[in-house]
Amino acid sequence: MTARVLVVDDIAANLKLLEARLNAEYYEVALANSGPDALRAANAWAPDVILLDVMMPGMDGYEVCRHLKASPLTAHIPVVMITALVEQAERVRGLEAGADDFLSKPVDHATLFARLRALLRTKQVLDAFRLRAETAKDLGFEPMPDPSRSVAGAHALLATEDDAEAMSLSGILAQDGVVVTRAADVNTAWDRLLHEEFDLAVLSLWLDEGEGLRLASRMRAQTSMREVPVLLVADVDQRNQVLRGFDLGANDHVLRPVDANELRARARNQIRRKRYQERLRGDLQRSLEMAVTDSLTGLRNRRYVTRHLEGLLRAGGATLLLIDVDRFKAVNDTHGHGVGDAVLKEVAERLRLHLRAVDVVARFGGEEFVVAMAPQPADDAGMVAERLRMAICETPVRVGQRTLDISISIGVAVAMPDCTVDTLASAADLALYRAKAKGRNRVEIADEADWGIGRA
Repeated sequence: MTARVLVVDDIAANLKLLEARLNAEYYEVALANSGPDALRAANAWAPDVILLDVMMPGMDGYEVCRHLKASPLTAHIPVVMITALVEQAERVRGLEAGADDFLSKPVDHATLFARLRALLRTKQVLDAFRLRAETAKDLGFEPMPDPSRSVAGAHALLATEDDAEAMSLSGILAQDGVVVTRAADVNTAWDRLLHEEFDLAVLSLWLDEGEGLRLASRMRAQTSMREVPVLLVADVDQRNQVLRGFDLGANDHVLRPVDANELRARARNQIRRKRYQERLRGDLQRSLEMAVTDSLTGLRNRRYVTRHLEGLLRAGGATLLLIDVDRFKAVNDTHGHGVGDAVLKEVAERLRLHLRAVDVVARFGGEEFVVAMAPQPADDAGMVAERLRMAICETPVRVGQRTLDISISIGVAVAMPDCTVDTLASAADLALYRAKAKGRNRVEIADEADWGIGRA
C-alpha cells in the first residue's frame, strides 16, 4: 500500500533513518525539521500520514498536532507521534492532542509499518467519503453539522473472558458516558454484533484462547459491522498478535495493565472518527438523492462525475473509463425506446456490481457511461475495463421475452500531470473511438498521441 508520509524531527540522523526505511517499503517521503516547517509541508503536500517527533525546540509535537487537528485542511491526516519519553502521561497527552498513536524510540519498524497500514486503510475510506461530500458541497448542498465532541451515549461491545477486567474497563468507559455491553465469549459477542449496533468493539486477545483475532477478522468481512472500530486489549508479550490484528482490520490497541486515561482517549478518538464518517455518508446520501442521480439508471449523473473528477485531479490524479454501448441506435430502432431504456438499466447495474464502492460510475448521456477512479497504472485500469466489458457481453440482456446480445467499447485514460477534466475526457474519447474503429466490444488505452489532441 503506497502512500505519502511526512516525517518531522529536528535531528537530521533520525530523519534520514526513517526516510530510508520508508523508501524501502515504497512510500513517498517528505521531511521537515521543525514544527512550523511541518505545518507548511502538511498544507502544501497533503500527506497521507504524519510521523511527528515530540521533543522539538520552539513548537513541540503536541502543539504541532493541535494545530493540524484544528485546521480543516489537515484535521483528517493521521498523526503518529514518536518520542523517547516513556511516561504514560505523555502518551495520553499525545492522544488527547489528536494523535492516532504514540510510538517510543527506538522505533520498532514492524510495529510502525503495521500501524501505517491500519491508519491508511481507514484514511482511504474517509478520503473517499470526504471527496464525495466536497463534490456535493460544490454543487450547492450544505453539509450537516459536525458531530458532537462528546461520546456520551455511544455503545461499545466489550468482549473479555475476565470478569474483573470487564468490570474495570466498563467503569473506565462509563466515565465518558459510553454504554457498555459485555460478552464473555466469542459466540455471545458475535450474536450481539449481528443484532445490535455498536460504535466501538473492545476485544480481548485472550478471548476463547485467542479467538479475539478471528472475531476481528469476521467483523471486517461482514458488511453490517465493517465500519465498527476495533480496539484490541493485549498483554505486553502479545506483540505479534497485535500486529496481526492490525493487518486483519483492527484500528487500535491498549496494553495491560490498562491505563484508564489512555483507554478513554483511544476510545474517544475511535468513536469520533466513526461518527465523522457517518456524517460524511449522510451528507453524501442526502445530496445525491436530491440532485445528482440519473433518473433512468440510478447512477450518478454527468454533473456529479465532472465535479468528482475535478476533485480527484486536485487531490493528485484520476483514471477515467469512457464506455459506450455498441450499436445502441439499432436497439432503439428495432425494439423501441422502452427496450432501449431497459438495456441501459441492465448495463448500469452490471457496471455498478463489478466496481468498488470507492469508484464512481455515472451515466454521461445517452448510451455513454463513465467510471472515475483514483490514479493507477494504465495496465491495471485496462484490467478493470476488461472486467467490465466481459460483464456486459458474456451474458445476454433479457427484456421481457427478448434476449439481446449487448456489448460495450471502452476508452481508458490515466491523467497526465496538470491535465484538466476536458483533456482527460478527450484522451479517453479518442481511445474509445479507436476501440470502435477496430470492431467494437474491446478496450483501448489512451496513448501519447491521444494526449496531443484536444476536443474540438
